[in-house]
Amino acid sequence: MKEQTKESAATLPLFVFLLAFVGVFLYIGIEMTNVISLANLSILLGVCLVTLSGYSLARPAAVGQVMRAFPRANAPGYVLILAATAWFLWNIKSEDMADYREIKHWFYIGFGAVGIGSCIYLRDFLAVRGLAVFMLLLAKLMLDTQRHYMLDTPVAHMWEWRLVFAVWAYMIIVMSMWMVISPWRMRDMIQWMLAKPRWLAAKVWFQLIFGIMLIVLGLTVFDIPDAAAN
Repeated sequence: MKEQTKESAATLPLFVFLLAFVGVFLYIGIEMTNVISLANLSILLGVCLVTLSGYSLARPAAVGQVMRAFPRANAPGYVLILAATAWFLWNIKSEDMADYREIKHWFYIGFGAVGIGSCIYLRDFLAVRGLAVFMLLLAKLMLDTQRHYMLDTPVAHMWEWRLVFAVWAYMIIVMSMWMVISPWRMRDMIQWMLAKPRWLAAKVWFQLIFGIMLIVLGLTVFDIPDAAAN
């Protein structure tokens, strides 16, 4: 009983973080129709990285326990798969696909059934697959946002730091596609990192520094006054 209580105490904060992370980007994707400034996206992603890495540095044992359990955990898998399905279906609804307008309803039925069916018949490594699909949608948002920044910002005020998002997004795409095809690779990588605490610590510190950099970029470089943008 005590072990279960300790496990719940370790899992709960990170599960709440996952719910908040998914909820915020679902709000951006659905309620804001995937429209967000590069400055706000940079700050938001930076805050997420700083929060996660800060908690990892404060409670490394608890985070390690959650990381071991994550690949085969069902609860985060359900959240991620269903959230990714909803976001993807909204993207289909928002896209002006003239050639497929008459059969859009079949897309809703087909992809909706795949998302729900995955929660029922594909529970093995469901959390890994769900995270991979959700991150693919996040990568699309990152690429679209930096492209809008490039098109809407005057050349005199444009910074090449925007390419950080392009490179990062394509890295996410490659890694996510690999995780969808071979989800057990995440389990192997987690076990490898936990067996080498220095590598895990280096990863967490890199995330923290990168998150701070994103916040600084969002507050300074990408935060262009409206007068300059016009």
